[in-house]
Amino acid sequence: MASITFFSDDAAVTLIEVAQLRKVFRRPDKRPGLAGSVRHLVERKFVDKVAVDDIDLRIDAGEAVAYVGPNGAGKSTTVKMLTGVLVPTSGTVHVEGRVPHKDRIANARRIGVVFGQRTQLWWDLPVRDSLELLRDMHGLSDAEYGRNLERLDATLGLAELLPSMARKLSLGQRMRADLAAALIHRPPIVFLDEPTIGLDIAVKDKVRAFARELVAEGTTVLLTTHDLGDIEDICKRIVIIDAGRIVYDGGIAAVLAEYARERTMHFALAQAPMSLAPIGARLPGAVVSEGPSASQVDVTFDPSVVSAGQVLVAVQSEVEVVDIRIDEPAIQDVVRRMYAGELRDAPREGPDAPP
Repeated sequence: MASITFFSDDAAVTLIEVAQLRKVFRRPDKRPGLAGSVRHLVERKFVDKVAVDDIDLRIDAGEAVAYVGPNGAGKSTTVKMLTGVLVPTSGTVHVEGRVPHKDRIANARRIGVVFGQRTQLWWDLPVRDSLELLRDMHGLSDAEYGRNLERLDATLGLAELLPSMARKLSLGQRMRADLAAALIHRPPIVFLDEPTIGLDIAVKDKVRAFARELVAEGTTVLLTTHDLGDIEDICKRIVIIDAGRIVYDGGIAAVLAEYARERTMHFALAQAPMSLAPIGARLPGAVVSEGPSASQVDVTFDPSVVSAGQVLVAVQSEVEVVDIRIDEPAIQDVVRRMYAGELRDAPREGPDAPP
């Protein structure tokens, strides 16, 4: 894969700074049907929906941050305020020192945005024409545009897409073209909102590899996604948002250590044991269960209570083991628990946590 140099800055500079950010949408509260609409004209009622509620967030140059949460948590609303599409109800947003909604043109020249469910390509134009229009909008010289396009082509395989109408592209092809459109002007900050949604495995791997390379070259990436493989492949820091509030901000390794300590050892046995009780008796605090077949045993344990070595000795003392596999905790375990509400009262960690 060709090397891409988009942005580099050795200093730890804060590029994105959000303080007490809040966004409230006011929606009409009316009864259904024509009668409800007519009555609303006379007696107007509204309901406030808090989408983002008092968020504090700092992201330094070169960081890759996963911004995750359930549907309706406020992820996309936050990104739209960072890009200047939405105006905050209260609080402050600064991207490279600019207020995005007040200085949208200057902000747009310094960011790249990919919305997995939307496109910035012109639907009835060839991809090449869309990229050339973006070249002119960003004021790139022909030489600079050519260099950038060559680098992007080397990674994303754009040559076959350039003559094609955007409306005729498959989802995977469109995503590659949208990535090129977002990055043709070499932005130092990239917002990726569901960048791999609906993609097949091969294209998904290519997009993830491309994002990793951007981060390695110093580009700052904010990733919002429901695909937890994207998070583990690209990011080292995760911010979990729920009901408009940040419930966790810290390293992925730290959140796993805190909220996903359990491991499971899977044992393939020479023959089915008569009973699992003797193994369980040797491992207080662990859960011993039968695997998918009678000749398999699973042991789920917390390493702070029972070590993997103790589990192995306990099982081998009772049965003959022919194979072992250990499942390490995954970030999806944490996010599932968060979706269930288990982390809402958890203490925040990371650079924006209260002392």
